[in-house]
Amino acid sequence: MIDLDFPTLHGIGFKQHFVSQLAAAMPRHRLARVTSVQRDGFTLDDGRASFPARCARFVSTGQAVVGDWVLATPGQGDWWIDCTLDAFTRLSRRTPSGSQVLASNVDTALLLMGLDNDFNPRRMERCIALVRACGVEAVMVLTKPDIGSEVEGRSAQLRQRIPGDVPLLSLIPAQQLDTGVLAPWLGAGQTLVLLGSSGVGKSTLTNALTGSLQATGGTRHGDDRGRHTTTARSLHRCPGGACIIDTPGLRAWQPDADEDALARSFDDIAALADQCQFRDCRHESEPGCAVRDVVDADRLQNYRKLLRELRRAEQTALERIAERGKWKVLMKEAKQRGRDKRGG
Repeated sequence: MIDLDFPTLHGIGFKQHFVSQLAAAMPRHRLARVTSVQRDGFTLDDGRASFPARCARFVSTGQAVVGDWVLATPGQGDWWIDCTLDAFTRLSRRTPSGSQVLASNVDTALLLMGLDNDFNPRRMERCIALVRACGVEAVMVLTKPDIGSEVEGRSAQLRQRIPGDVPLLSLIPAQQLDTGVLAPWLGAGQTLVLLGSSGVGKSTLTNALTGSLQATGGTRHGDDRGRHTTTARSLHRCPGGACIIDTPGLRAWQPDADEDALARSFDDIAALADQCQFRDCRHESEPGCAVRDVVDADRLQNYRKLLRELRRAEQTALERIAERGKWKVLMKEAKQRGRDKRGG
């Protein structure tokens, strides 16, 4: 087994979770964390220094992503990744081609949303569902309170709509320190990931907390849409010992989850549903519904939409064909009933 300098490794997020996986490591192995992924290689950090590496042709543990812990060996003038340690969390989203891992070994996700035209409670709910399904703590962060509109009203709307177990902060990214309002999540050994639209202030917040010099960009006049200044995920270290993973803006926010995981993200709806008169209540027009008049109507509609998307994603190709056939028959019957009522 390799020697571990735990205090140094803890500074880039190493935890006891990984120790048992190092029993088979050899002295020539170098334990390090992936801080960035390029097309033809990786950047690793062992707590003392960063260095480039390449991936061995056959790695049974799969492609490493930012945040992963890996074992690398020297060879032919390069460092080569031999294996990736099992992560304690893998933050992923569902895409048309399958599941995409965004980052690994994340403790907390800061979900950034602007108080300008970027404000979208439905997207925030989707993002909370995405991170919670992966076992990651979610923290809502509202940015641009100095230039946004209806700041107090929008903050109150979001707080009223989303259960209180998800923290809500409002801040100006460029003015933050790791000893400020984010300090509870920036302890030594903690790893955070920043998620949000382009232009919401993720790179600016990363720069402020870590002293990095990443490029930042403004937003487009008229709709406050941001430009994709950050084009790849990257891990940065804070002076206090936490790590932050900056990410590009995402346009698709479909959780990589099942129905049970989605229910945990909308646990207020699930708790009230137990009090409904009917066990299979859809919270639409059924009598005795305990959900419909309590939960925000748009939040309930967003939950239904997410549930439909998840069920469709879990269907096989044959099940989707069968469902389309069923709806075609129902539509045909409805049209025929309409013609019959009109007398022809």
